[in-house]
Amino acid sequence: MASFDATRTAPTASTSFGGFFTRAFGAIAAWNDARATRKALSQLSDRALEDIGLSRHDIARVTSRG
Repeated sequence: MASFDATRTAPTASTSFGGFFTRAFGAIAAWNDARATRKALSQLSDRALEDIGLSRHDIARVTSRG
């Protein structure tokens, strides 16, 4: 089974202008990570999802924010 590490380190910004871009980049990166996770989980069989304790219904919940 393949695995992938989606851990990102967030750069710090000392100005509000830089902070805006840092937050925007972070939001885009988080959205893309969730998209990739949804895609990967959606491609698993029902049996594989069951093996990791998930169902098709759980995919959206796992990748939602908050």
